Amino acid sequence: MKLKVLNVGANKTTSLEVSDAIFARDFNQSLVHQVTTAYMAGARQGSKAQKSRSTARGGGKKPWKQKGTGRSRAGTSRSPIWRSGGVTFAAQPRSYTQKVNKKMYQGAISIILSQLVRSKRLKVVKEFGVKDAKTKNIVALLKAVKVQNCLLMTDKIDENLYLSARNLYHVGVCHTQSIDPVSLIGYENVAITEAALKKIEAQL
Repeated sequence: MKLKVLNVGANKTTSLEVSDAIFARDFNQSLVHQVTTAYMAGARQGSKAQKSRSTARGGGKKPWKQKGTGRSRAGTSRSPIWRSGGVTFAAQPRSYTQKVNKKMYQGAISIILSQLVRSKRLKVVKEFGVKDAKTKNIVALLKAVKVQNCLLMTDKIDENLYLSARNLYHVGVCHTQSIDPVSLIGYENVAITEAALKKIEAQL
């Protein structure tokens, strides 16, 4: 299949041949959902920790004798029903990571890109041409591409591009090594350079 490539500087459009196996795949909702959920789960810290009755400090001595006081039996002052006692089902640090095979992850990325192409939300640009860190450069670029809510993707880290776009609402920047399903889904449009598109095609 062929995709249109916009040359922002010359205001001209050319075409680029891409693989149908990557950019024309059928939508698989279950695979995209599984990979997206696993990615978001892996971002969780899982560092929450609480003290149980065994780890709470104190409570080593029996508060009062077993019989004869008229009060209920108590073995420790760190019981969960006591003030300053331990937590009944204390949370402990854990990992939320889910195993996702490499082919599944690559397949989900390919399916999302295919859906972006079908819905005409993937904009291919020859190059962004941001030479200095000024917000007006990105505003002019988005105006030329005719989008607002957009993810800008390059083939390598571009500090000027990042600094220029960080003040704009609903505009993100990433490169091909940091591509993820949540970012591709979260933005209304994706603007990608021709070099980055070829790199992604080689990776997938």
